[in-house]
Amino acid sequence: MLENLTQRLSQVIKTVRGEARLTESNIQDALREVRMALLEADVALPVVRDFINRVREKALGEAVIGSLTPGQALVGVVHRELAALMGSAHEDLNLATTPPAVILMVGLQGAGKTTTTGKLARMLREDRRKKVLVVSCDIYRPAAIEQLRTVGEQAGVEVFPSSVNESALDIAQRALAHARSHYFDVLIVDTAGRLAIDEAMMAEVRDLHAALKPIETLFVVDAMQGQDAVNVAAAFNQALPLTGVILAKLDGDARGGAALSVRQITGCPIKFAGVGEKLTGLEAFHPDRMASRILGMGDILSLVEEARRGVDETEALRLAEKMRRGKSFDLEDFKAQIGQMKKMGGLSSLIDKLPAQFAQAAQKAPGMVDDRSLARIEGIINSMTRQERSHPEIIKASRKRRIALGAGVQVQEVNRMLNQFEQMQKMMKQMQKGGLAKMMRGMKGMMPGF
Repeated sequence: MLENLTQRLSQVIKTVRGEARLTESNIQDALREVRMALLEADVALPVVRDFINRVREKALGEAVIGSLTPGQALVGVVHRELAALMGSAHEDLNLATTPPAVILMVGLQGAGKTTTTGKLARMLREDRRKKVLVVSCDIYRPAAIEQLRTVGEQAGVEVFPSSVNESALDIAQRALAHARSHYFDVLIVDTAGRLAIDEAMMAEVRDLHAALKPIETLFVVDAMQGQDAVNVAAAFNQALPLTGVILAKLDGDARGGAALSVRQITGCPIKFAGVGEKLTGLEAFHPDRMASRILGMGDILSLVEEARRGVDETEALRLAEKMRRGKSFDLEDFKAQIGQMKKMGGLSSLIDKLPAQFAQAAQKAPGMVDDRSLARIEGIINSMTRQERSHPEIIKASRKRRIALGAGVQVQEVNRMLNQFEQMQKMMKQMQKGGLAKMMRGMKGMMPGF
């Protein structure tokens, strides 16, 4: 996400850090490059103008000009202003009301409202232990009702039945009554969208808002729309008292200018970012962390939080106990570790949060394992017998051919996977002996570039 902007700004920052001292001249040169990078990333022109003026004003102050490390001081100014542009601090959902807390999801058709509704419902159920009910009030697109039913089942939440023969207002009121009588904590209402803003849609959404009195009215915006996304957000903000924005498909656009524009244009906080199509792909939006990612500094805090959520403590303790007793790391353990990584969003999600130099090295490294490779490795291990997983040393030519046939891959893929497993096995042995430095060197074999 925001790949182009990150590359451009990282280059500017590197140049500025190399300056022995900062002058008005080289600050102006750096800001010219920053301006071009922001405009190319599709950030709204008024937002770019205000941002550059604020950075210039602070950068030309004595704190930067007289600093012993002026380059770093300027980076600090750019980082703070980027974070301020997106809202300074994370603003969480407000559920402090008499249950059920109603969340109204609004936005244009195709922005990702229904999928985002499922992601939000899953997050509230799993992370916050809330009893969640979801309902579709999109009576103009029959597939929307079916889509929400499917997504709701995958998220593990109850879906209130609705029909295209009812009015959106009737469906919403029945769902609210059901949520109250069955003691739901949260009701999420998925509204209808259009291909463009029209008065009929706005009138319907206003009626729903008046009837439901939602504690949160969240505008779902497609980050890939660029400037259009900002204009649509401004129009919805005039029609409704929006309480927050969810940026959907943020990983699908290398520019991502909407992320930097929508907060300033609407005044509404960005509460979540949608990354990936899986129901686990919804991240709390932290402006300071996003600013670090944009500047190529990575987002280690979010990485740690994902690890804490995704790692199965029981499985980790089982593996640690197995290693402590001197038992060897086998292919079943290898498969379990791949499962843990997938729970954390896969390798692409992890790499996206690494500082730029590590992420680029990892992506360019020959033989680098990617998310598709992980799925193939899992398929190959699933084609093995229990004995082969426990004793990989017995896997010879004839077994390799059978395994490759079962997994639908070439024998070379099986050989490659076994080599990667051997590297991982060596790393685990080094961990057993307490050699962290040796373990880090061992990682190079499995994932070059790290």
